[in-house]
Amino acid sequence: MLTRPHKTPIINAGDPILKRQEIKTYFNDTFELYESLFSVLASDQTFYLRPEPLRHPLIFYFGHTATFFVNKLRVSQIISNRLNPKLESMLAIGVDEMSWDDLNDAHYDWPSVEEVKRYRDQVKVLVNQLIDELPLALPIQWEDPFWIILMGIEHERIHLETSSVLIRQLPIHQVRPSNQWPICPDQTRTPPSNNILPVNQGLVIQGRHKNQSNTYGWDNEFGHLETEVQAFQASQYLVSNAEYLQFVRDGGYEVQEWWTDEGWQWVSYKRPKHPIFWVPQSDGSFKYRAMLEEIEMPWSWPVDVNHLEAKAFCQWLSTKQGKPLRLPTEAEWYRLYDLNLQQDHVEWEKAPGNVNLEAFASSCPVNQFQQGNFYDIVGNVWQWTETPIDAFNGFEVHPSYDDFSVPTFDGKHNLIKGGSWISTGNESIRDSRYAFRRHFFQHAGFRYVESALMPNNHMNTYETDALISMYLEFHYGAEYFGVPNYPKACVEQVQQLTQRNHFKHVLDIGCATGRSSFELANISDKVDALDFSARFIRNAQLLAEKGQIRYQIPTEGELTELKDIHLAHLGLEQQAYKVTFSQGDACNLKAMYTGYDLVFAGNLIDRLYEPAKFLNDIKPRILAGGYLVLTSPYTWLAEFTDKNQWLGGFKDAGENLTTLEGLKQHLAPEFELIGTQDIPFVIRETARKHQHTVAEMSVWKKVTR
Repeated sequence: MLTRPHKTPIINAGDPILKRQEIKTYFNDTFELYESLFSVLASDQTFYLRPEPLRHPLIFYFGHTATFFVNKLRVSQIISNRLNPKLESMLAIGVDEMSWDDLNDAHYDWPSVEEVKRYRDQVKVLVNQLIDELPLALPIQWEDPFWIILMGIEHERIHLETSSVLIRQLPIHQVRPSNQWPICPDQTRTPPSNNILPVNQGLVIQGRHKNQSNTYGWDNEFGHLETEVQAFQASQYLVSNAEYLQFVRDGGYEVQEWWTDEGWQWVSYKRPKHPIFWVPQSDGSFKYRAMLEEIEMPWSWPVDVNHLEAKAFCQWLSTKQGKPLRLPTEAEWYRLYDLNLQQDHVEWEKAPGNVNLEAFASSCPVNQFQQGNFYDIVGNVWQWTETPIDAFNGFEVHPSYDDFSVPTFDGKHNLIKGGSWISTGNESIRDSRYAFRRHFFQHAGFRYVESALMPNNHMNTYETDALISMYLEFHYGAEYFGVPNYPKACVEQVQQLTQRNHFKHVLDIGCATGRSSFELANISDKVDALDFSARFIRNAQLLAEKGQIRYQIPTEGELTELKDIHLAHLGLEQQAYKVTFSQGDACNLKAMYTGYDLVFAGNLIDRLYEPAKFLNDIKPRILAGGYLVLTSPYTWLAEFTDKNQWLGGFKDAGENLTTLEGLKQHLAPEFELIGTQDIPFVIRETARKHQHTVAEMSVWKKVTR
């Protein structure tokens, strides 16, 4: 078998010396297991294939999990220096097909496999050294350095699973079987007939307290939700390949009646006739694609489908049987779990099912692992639910990884529960909450429930994140105390100080929720708009796509006011198509961001961790005769920028050094100062509390030499 079981560490109890060693072992086991997965690829050329068009080539994922460690350690100010800035930019983003993901291969000069291996070796040494040297106290909490170490480990375990799905989608000749990844030998068992069993009514409690957690958790697991689940009935087994075959033989993929609108759009586009891992044969039969082998169809194993297929099957079966059948909700799955499983992952002496890589490196018969009255409540394959992921009450974004959960709170990502055969670590605990777009494939299947109650999948349509709402109001809301809208005023001043009313290619770096980007689109041909925060980019992109956004802002205490803004009302709708929003690090930009005649960095310079590096890096990206425009109130703070990185605001050789003087030193001789202008702004916190600040705009022209 592979290695010893993979238990996520308990972080609120134990001896710190032993806990340090436990985490070190957990890290190294994870790192080596991940590399073992990629060792099944047939050749180095296989790393550059893209088995799923909406994902990057495999070389990206081979390096991504290592760059994640460095990027999160850097943003958390645990380390000061990067190992390989090029790789740490190129391999940073691109997991879900978010609208700001960049999947264009022309934008990447992919590294060699050997280069990525060397980089992974460097990261392994670095992380082991940090585990040995960082302070460790129990419990480990959100703000502790070891939380970031655990974040990197659990992140790699997620990609262990998602990469295995991509490998399973490769042509079979591009992989090679491995004794380290053994398939279940029970492939000919007669599939059971599914039964419907009763599940009693009861209260389901979800959520954790941030600083009272016994294991590492992702931000979407924290907060609180209570659901009174009404009695229902559930299928005893997961839907097997044999049970799903009835739907296929009945022409299920050809009957629009069974599909949601979204599902039928997918069918019309993809033209599927059967599940993705069924391999049709010339005689009309099917073989089955496991991760590394094609085998005779194991009819007793669970079917692998996306959410749209699972929903269609339920609608078909509901009609055939005359019963109200559907997928379970997240709360109903928890009711099944709570009634039939007595222990969580960290308490297992042995996994109760085909999970945690303790049984097989494949699925197995749906009637092999009994858990209470049911089978496979956890393990074998993930189980799709009716529930789109959303935040619990009390949800907070972890500041070091703000794009893990928030981009999925869009009603388009449905929760999967229970884990699969390769789900390890955090993935296999009760509290875990993972969600994917409904047309995506994982090692995921489903069970169905019978209930006359239809799930209430109400999503909060108003942005409630306090910081995001404050910036939306700052960018698009009312003007306060007669102070003009700041992003709009900045763009007007750019035109006056440069004496230009049109630019060809603009970079808006630190664009936040995008008002300056839309304003710049009115005076340019193309705008690349970047921000480090996925939460900011998500809202800017929603505005670009839909033309409006809703948010709520506090008035006093717990009272709030709902706001609804439209680009058309601001005169920004017509040119919005010129803006491309992307997530990016100003201190480590991808090479593709170049050739600009204007770069605008609004209120950014004093929030960068390496502002001098940003200035040096941005110089060659601006065309001769082009402009760099900086605005800032120069509020340097050590929590954002180490004091030895400040550009000004301190005494140098006994003399005051202002930030403007520091900028001159760093930008000369390539850039000359054209002019400066004070621009005030007001940020509303509540109805009776506002921040009034004055930023300085400085305009720099690249000298033609």
